[in-house]
Amino acid sequence: MAYALQQLINGISLGMIYGLIAVGYTMVYGIIGMINFAHGDVFMIGAFIALITVLLLQAGGMMDGPAAILLVLLVSMAFTALYGWSVERVAYRPLRGSFRLAPLISAIGISIVLQNYVQVSQGARVKPIGTLVPGGVEVMRDGPFVVQFSYIQMLIIAVTLGVLAVFTILVTRTPLGRAMRACEQDQKMAALLGIDTNRTISLTFVIGAALAAVAGTLYMVRYGVIDFYIGFLAGVKAFTAAVLGGIGSLPGAVLGGLLIGLIETFWSAYFSAQYKDVAAFSILVITLIFLPTGLLGRQEVEKV
Repeated sequence: MAYALQQLINGISLGMIYGLIAVGYTMVYGIIGMINFAHGDVFMIGAFIALITVLLLQAGGMMDGPAAILLVLLVSMAFTALYGWSVERVAYRPLRGSFRLAPLISAIGISIVLQNYVQVSQGARVKPIGTLVPGGVEVMRDGPFVVQFSYIQMLIIAVTLGVLAVFTILVTRTPLGRAMRACEQDQKMAALLGIDTNRTISLTFVIGAALAAVAGTLYMVRYGVIDFYIGFLAGVKAFTAAVLGGIGSLPGAVLGGLLIGLIETFWSAYFSAQYKDVAAFSILVITLIFLPTGLLGRQEVEKV
């Protein structure tokens, strides 16, 4: 029981990270109907910006306390948002009226460029960093086994829920949110009604990149090791989470992220860790056989 509870805590914290990345995927798909396959590498960029910020603060003797973590988070979000905006301007906007595969191929090219850019500028070796948020709370004890809810796991859950709450308010109760939902339904009609669709789509990429930066920062703080290739693996898992929850559904993206995190964690704990990805993708296949639109997805309505 204690071991299962520990894995539940670990799985929820990992799933929250996947959920944040998956929200970025589902936002872009919802508004332009295309998958941003460079989004995983934007997550990786956010993690590296957070690492560089931490090293600079440590060099200045200022890396101490929650305020420093918040500063790292804000810096990573700001700079990563610029990368998200650049991806939209370079890879998507010039090809928006082209055939549907053109932006997809362009996004894959941007993904390769970002990977190699980080590899050349930061090196190919893994980048370890010491524990930034030590300690935790003992939940229960079963003989020698102690169930611990670490402070960094609390931070991951609290920050993720807070960011998602702010984002939900942004989408549902602000003029930008109304413009985003209008563009999702019909871009041409939204433009005829006076909505700046180019600006709305660009801001969607910016917000998605900022969420990926939050996930990258939390990943770096939680696991303490990053490299230039983490974006591909995390991106595939988050894309799987978005499809599992229902591509285009924001609650579905979070639910899918939690499920993928829990499946990976419990499979690694009770079976072979080498096959955790096989387990996650197998669950995805089984789910889509019976629910083709995902757990919370909705049927596409063809406009005639």
